[in-house]
Amino acid sequence: MHRTFPYILLFAVAAMLQLFLFNNLTLSVYFNPLVYVVFLALLPMETPPAIVLLAGLAMGVTMDWTMGAAGINTAATLPVAMMRLRLLQAIGGRENIRLGGVPSPMRLGAGNFLRYLMVLVAAQHLIFFLLESLSWQQMGHTLLRFAVSSTVAVAFVWLLARLFTAKLSVRV
Repeated sequence: MHRTFPYILLFAVAAMLQLFLFNNLTLSVYFNPLVYVVFLALLPMETPPAIVLLAGLAMGVTMDWTMGAAGINTAATLPVAMMRLRLLQAIGGRENIRLGGVPSPMRLGAGNFLRYLMVLVAAQHLIFFLLESLSWQQMGHTLLRFAVSSTVAVAFVWLLARLFTAKLSVRV
């Protein structure tokens, strides 16, 4: 993997943004975007699934350890890491995935890339908030938190993805 340093930097930036910015914003109880999923979303398409799972585990454990959570971030991040390749194949096409490169609006097309991000972010947020509440009594409250946080997170993940992939050629 010839681009290891940029991904280490992306890991650190995503973790720090989550810890120091998004976890400390107290605009509303419904506003809790989890933007660290951008790290998994932007891994190269040819990354072996085992490496994607290890990267998801590393990000989830890092978030749990720094937030003082009891595995909830890891439990929400690992399913996203597992579904990433299938989602890329469904949205971008198998041939496009075989060619490799970084998922980006230039590579997948703006609409497909946005759909890809929306599904990844929504899956992670839904699992996270359902595990966090562990109650059917507050389902309306949980779904509202999911909707607001997912929408905000998709916007920020899109922005971070655009910044990370701005200087990349279509192939990289």
